[in-house]
Amino acid sequence: MTSGQPALERTRRSLHGLAELVLAGPQYRTSGTIRLRVAPGGFATVAPPALGVAGVDLVTADARHPLDGRSYAGLAALAGVVVGAPEGLYPDGSGAAPSDVVEVDREAAGHLASCLALGDAALRRFAPEQTPVLWPEHFDLAVSVAEVNYGVSLGDGYLAEPYAYVGPWRPHEGSFWNAPFGAARPVRELPDVDALLGFFTGGASAANRG
Repeated sequence: MTSGQPALERTRRSLHGLAELVLAGPQYRTSGTIRLRVAPGGFATVAPPALGVAGVDLVTADARHPLDGRSYAGLAALAGVVVGAPEGLYPDGSGAAPSDVVEVDREAAGHLASCLALGDAALRRFAPEQTPVLWPEHFDLAVSVAEVNYGVSLGDGYLAEPYAYVGPWRPHEGSFWNAPFGAARPVRELPDVDALLGFFTGGASAANRG
């Protein structure tokens, strides 16, 4: 990752806003679900309308539209949907407004997409009976197994870079648990699927020990 932390944070915030205002919100109003999925180069809806983000483009059924420099409202209009987050489902979110302008760096977007792909592959191996979900509220990819959440966040107020986490539904004690919500490791310290899978497996063992 060489484009720098400011570019990474700007890009993450913009992609979070897109996930919430242009994909999840319209999907919820059309199909009743806010779940998103990892897709080649980024992420996409799981139900109509069929929309996605690949690299630095918004992907619709018949076109690709560059993201950078356009507002969320403008991108939604290009996609033929009404801009806006899902209403009444969660208190937090991206904080993005429809009039805000998207700022995406190609290298940063590629890095974030790689982190999502890595997380998706590891979670599918860790919990093959589950389908990882990219949630628009906190912009994290996750599954839940035996009252423990396992996932990859693209960054937030806790850590402003992509990180893997294990979040038990109830507090646990022990050296594994290094975060207020459970355990976390930067993705840069978990460079491949096997390393990330090992972190999730270690979290499952620590959770079983209580």
